[in-house]
Amino acid sequence: MSQTVARAIDIIGFVSQQPRSLNEVAERAGVHKSTALRLLQTLEEAGFVRKDARGHYAMGFQLIAYGQLALDQVEARSLAHPVLQELAERHGHTVHLGELVGDRIVYVDKIDGRGSVAMGSRIGLQAQTHTAGVAKVITAYQDPATQERILGKATFERYTDTTHTSRASLDQDLRQTRARGWAEDDGEHEGYINCIALPVFDARGKVTHGISITALSAVAPLTELRSHLDEFRKAAQQISAKLGWKGHTP
Repeated sequence: MSQTVARAIDIIGFVSQQPRSLNEVAERAGVHKSTALRLLQTLEEAGFVRKDARGHYAMGFQLIAYGQLALDQVEARSLAHPVLQELAERHGHTVHLGELVGDRIVYVDKIDGRGSVAMGSRIGLQAQTHTAGVAKVITAYQDPATQERILGKATFERYTDTTHTSRASLDQDLRQTRARGWAEDDGEHEGYINCIALPVFDARGKVTHGISITALSAVAPLTELRSHLDEFRKAAQQISAKLGWKGHTP
């Protein structure tokens, strides 16, 4: 199996340089043409290679997309971090940056607030689709097909009295989120914590990231967080501008 994987990786690199014929791929991999064809067909189904007009194999568009995602992840976090740091220092609350990675929303940055208690979130962890504000705000701005894939992974596990435990309830929340421009977590995973989350747009006007400002409800309830919405929105727009957003959405 490891040899097969190694050959597949080598083939991807080989055809990425320029389109190659089946014979060239077989010779490069040191295998019979029938074996090379099976490897190429598998890679083609996954979108890692594609056939051009001459029937040669070239780099697939899915590979290009993954490469762009990798670049975006590195760039977005580094560009957003100073803005998040400033928010955390000014308000003393914990600030997160979430990112849509495939069909999951993942925390890619987190800055703890002053005197914050332990939270379940951490960098690299998936945000709960049905409870986390940053997951809800990113999901709310996706096209129907992408949204369906994301929501298909939601567990609807009950954590508190305010947890969404049905698709209908969450759908309504997402519609409200999109209409008003921000999401809220009203103690839906940890009853003593609430947050407000805002979308971050990329150069295409798509929401690929989101930021959330999270606080102990006893220190800053939702009404208090809402009073700073203009400032939070400005921070999200600053990050969006760094990612090439021009202020227009599709």
